[in-house]
Amino acid sequence: MVNEKLGILQQRITTLKSEGKYQEVIENCYVLIELGKQIRDYKSILAAYMGLVASYFYIGDMEAAFSYIEIHKEICDKHGDEEDILLSSNVICLLYEYNKDLDKAKKILEKNIKLGRKLKRYNIVSNGYSNYSHMCMLEEDYTKALEMANLGLEMAKLHKPFYPILELRVKLNIAKALIGLKDFVTSKLLVDEMINDPVLDSFIREKSQCYVLQGYWYSEQQLYSKAFEAFSNSKILVESYNDIYFLKVIQDERCKLCELMEDINLGFKLQKEYITLLDEIRKTELGLLALRLQIKYSIASIEKEANTDYLTGIYNRKYMETTVNGFLKQAQKNNESVICMVFDLDGFKFINDEYGHLFGDEVIKQVSDACSRILRKNDLFARFGGDEFVVILKGITLKEGEIKAEQILETVRDLNIYNDGTRIPITISIGVTDNITCSAIYFNDLFNVADLRLYKAKNSGRNRVCSFN
Repeated sequence: MVNEKLGILQQRITTLKSEGKYQEVIENCYVLIELGKQIRDYKSILAAYMGLVASYFYIGDMEAAFSYIEIHKEICDKHGDEEDILLSSNVICLLYEYNKDLDKAKKILEKNIKLGRKLKRYNIVSNGYSNYSHMCMLEEDYTKALEMANLGLEMAKLHKPFYPILELRVKLNIAKALIGLKDFVTSKLLVDEMINDPVLDSFIREKSQCYVLQGYWYSEQQLYSKAFEAFSNSKILVESYNDIYFLKVIQDERCKLCELMEDINLGFKLQKEYITLLDEIRKTELGLLALRLQIKYSIASIEKEANTDYLTGIYNRKYMETTVNGFLKQAQKNNESVICMVFDLDGFKFINDEYGHLFGDEVIKQVSDACSRILRKNDLFARFGGDEFVVILKGITLKEGEIKAEQILETVRDLNIYNDGTRIPITISIGVTDNITCSAIYFNDLFNVADLRLYKAKNSGRNRVCSFN
């Protein structure tokens, strides 16, 4: 059943991503992570984190994108195969390039290319060389850019089955590098060949890039009118898929050419277009900002719901286990004490049987509220299940933990809980331990010892604290 759900969920995420519904992608990725954890399906978990990275990247929340790629990398290093590592590294490279950290991006690309060759993933290797070529052009190293692009073309030819657009994407970089190197004869032949290739009729983005290259070529020859026409052809194509940031690049070039052509009327028209475009960009960025805030609020709600007990509003078992494992790991490094208390209500079955489950729920809520009020802000308090609770205290000794346990015992004992005007006495039994005396490095180790002491407290008469074996 879970495997079937995983498949449906991954398909839904793919569809939502293609529709640009990034908030829904993110919400579904969180569900996929939880389902994947249930059956330890690390492929699904990795796919979910990659979905989070891509979504946050597209909405411009780079901090979140980087944080999730780090989590993806940690899981990938432990449970992923070389294919997963290759995918992870490619995304890390993209993020570094976005942040203009080209040295780090190129180092990652070099590793990716080597791994891609080993796995014979020639399409990924070809894209790797193309990206490397693009970075070299950003640094105006056109000789190196041409070398990398030519290697990318070799890899594209090795890819099976034949995928013509893969070669054409590399040729875009080759043509751009040739223009940068002032080889106008070879670059013109290549650009014309690509523009007339029928394959590009199905790849509008790449065709628009060809016209941009044609515009740069004419501009270098000081054929400004022809350059303007080429950029205008590109503009028409880009408007069809509404890439406003690429449109801005094109409009910048058209405005420059208009000045060089000294065409005042055309320049006035372009300025009006440019103002409209900038307004559209501003609205888009405001929309993305609103979406980021909405997603953060939505994710906070999802996390709170996932970590909180529905009845009492305190933390649940899952959050307790995960968080305390982190506490213990840190405590072991720093030789710090972590106190664990486990308690439950004495005779709770009788309360449920005698007064009903709704009254039993009310008792649990009141006990939870009373204990919450006397605990510190940094103390961890969770309902473990049924009428059993766990308290975690840091930075105090076992003796101080015993004193706190006695205070909790007394607080519950003093509760005034009534049923039909009759006060119902409530008591609890508590087991206490710490990580040092029981050498616990995981939550389960710590809990088990405190739980045994809880039962010792019950067997010794209830309504008491037990902190010894």
